[in-house]
Amino acid sequence: MFKLKKDYVEYENKSLRLPKDLITKVQNLADKNNMSFNRVIIQCIEYALDNAEETEE
Repeated sequence: MFKLKKDYVEYENKSLRLPKDLITKVQNLADKNNMSFNRVIIQCIEYALDNAEETEE
């Protein structure tokens, strides 16, 4: 189950282009949990990487 955490880490800047509808969904989730957009994105990426199935190429 994906649960948002409010911990902090060291950051480095990187620009991303995201679809407008995805930005809206993430911002709504961030607002509901009193968190930054950036922190929610980080946790979504961490969750996806931790739960991704490895494939052999």
